[in-house]
Amino acid sequence: MKTFDIAIDGPSGAGKSTVARLLAEKLGILYLDTGALYRAVGLKAMRCGWSENDEEVAKQLKSTDISVKTVGGEQRVYLDGEDVSRAIRENRVSDYGSRFSALPSVRAVLLGVQRRIAAERSTVLDGRDIGTCVLPDAEYKFYLTASVETRAKRRYDELTARGEDVSFERVKADIEERDERDMTRAIAPLKKAEDAIEINSDDMTAEQVAERMLGYIVK
Repeated sequence: MKTFDIAIDGPSGAGKSTVARLLAEKLGILYLDTGALYRAVGLKAMRCGWSENDEEVAKQLKSTDISVKTVGGEQRVYLDGEDVSRAIRENRVSDYGSRFSALPSVRAVLLGVQRRIAAERSTVLDGRDIGTCVLPDAEYKFYLTASVETRAKRRYDELTARGEDVSFERVKADIEERDERDMTRAIAPLKKAEDAIEINSDDMTAEQVAERMLGYIVK
């Protein structure tokens, strides 16, 4: 059976992970949350006090093990043998992940991980440079976006539901800063692939977005 890959790119809070997970379930294929890999690096950087020096980070990455396993149908992320699936979702860890994702050493290591997984079986991957850099030849590409207000509200609801003490204004500011950083970084910036189908999720549920994507894939 022929394998195929689906790339879903877009800014923070657009709903990529939720939609990618739903789409993978509907198609019965693997879902890989690539952002979780960068957050794992960010978590270690935060814990160990790494500076954003590419040469130093490259050395640290040689003794860093990041892996992904599917447990009970859910993706679990392991950092040096520790299940950090919950820890990497903290707001401050997301910021570290975004900052360190701009480093060439980090992108080089995780690029290989992502491509290796995608080559083994049909996969849905979501991130910021999947269709433009990681898998430029992916059979299906989507660019999922939404307004800053919508994305901030989703992120705020997610964080408060987990018990984090954050303000909507701070979450919105963080998203705007992250958009700027992701879109202007020198290596693999966030942008829509020329052949990607753009979907705005402002007035759509994750289920509706997944169904629309499914319509382009299953004909």
